[in-house]
Amino acid sequence: MIMFNFEKLEVWQDSRKLVKEIYLITSSFPDEEKFGLTSQLRRAAVSISSNIAEGNSRFSHKDKSHFTEIAYTSLMEVANQLIIATDLNYINEDTLSKKKKLIELISKKLSGLYKYQRNNP
Repeated sequence: MIMFNFEKLEVWQDSRKLVKEIYLITSSFPDEEKFGLTSQLRRAAVSISSNIAEGNSRFSHKDKSHFTEIAYTSLMEVANQLIIATDLNYINEDTLSKKKKLIELISKKLSGLYKYQRNNP
């Protein structure tokens, strides 16, 4: 089976897991959020793994680190939107806490990847 380099990255694998969890969570959001918070959360979550994949496929280390940075900002966007979803009672504090743990894990791995990319041209 063919495997692309980005698929070997743990941070990409973890971000895929987050995408799946975000889709499951948002499936219970109110219908009026379909084009609002549901769509925004899903797009931001997908953006994380997509930017990791795209960045890892770039040739220059500057480009690689730039896309890793974008993935990180999308991750923070997801964190913010989950907090908002909690404020609106779409998810409970326990769900938020569990997702924050995964977000923190991905955040640390993205930071490590970014530092590696910037320091190993």
